[in-house]
Amino acid sequence: MVDVKGKWALITGASRGIGYQIALYMAKRGCNLILHSRNLEHTKKVADEVKALGVDVFCVKAELSDNHEVMAMLDEIETKGIQIDIVFNNAGLQIAYRTDYWQTPIEDFDISFRSNFTAAAAICYRLIPKMIERGFGRVINTTSGIKNEPEQAGYSASKAALDKFTQDLGYKLDGTDIIVSLTDPGWCRTELGGQRAPNSVESSIPGVVVGAFVDDKKSGRLFGAQLFTGMTLENAVKTAEAIDNNY
Repeated sequence: MVDVKGKWALITGASRGIGYQIALYMAKRGCNLILHSRNLEHTKKVADEVKALGVDVFCVKAELSDNHEVMAMLDEIETKGIQIDIVFNNAGLQIAYRTDYWQTPIEDFDISFRSNFTAAAAICYRLIPKMIERGFGRVINTTSGIKNEPEQAGYSASKAALDKFTQDLGYKLDGTDIIVSLTDPGWCRTELGGQRAPNSVESSIPGVVVGAFVDDKKSGRLFGAQLFTGMTLENAVKTAEAIDNNY
């Protein structure tokens, strides 16, 4: 199991919901954090909390649907000289629920892909080569189990693209100490999931973070977070490492 103490993790969408829980969990294990949100004010609370746990913290902002802002965020991180060891591409945008899905505007797909897929891909393309140079890295891309719902076509299609992208990268990285994986938090009571969701945000832990701790050089796997609810991290890692590659 990977010891993350002293390593640096980038968490997108870190100001609330699952991203907030990821930040707390990783900080409690000594991991330094780069916290992303659309506005620096949004990450102030979580930054204060994780600093109190004794880790270093750096906050960045970017509208993920704007590639120029994503690139500027990554440039800023580079100027700080921070080497990112772990990436949680956690942030997501669910644009609308189209009851009359035959009238879904094409713009739903445009913004969904830019926010949920293109931004994550850009982050991977910038950071994974540096991980390869250093010989270590973990990337966890957040997907969704939504299917058979054309009412959410833009969102689900963008996540399907992220799945394929992650699995294809995983095929190339398999057998190395750069492990890329997918996590599906399940339907949780977040701002995106709504209050009718059956699962608490806390229930997604440790499943959404287990990809940062696996140490078996297998990439491209999907970790359904609700499978790991209530487990110790040690048991979660053992369970995750028993899951086969998905490609």
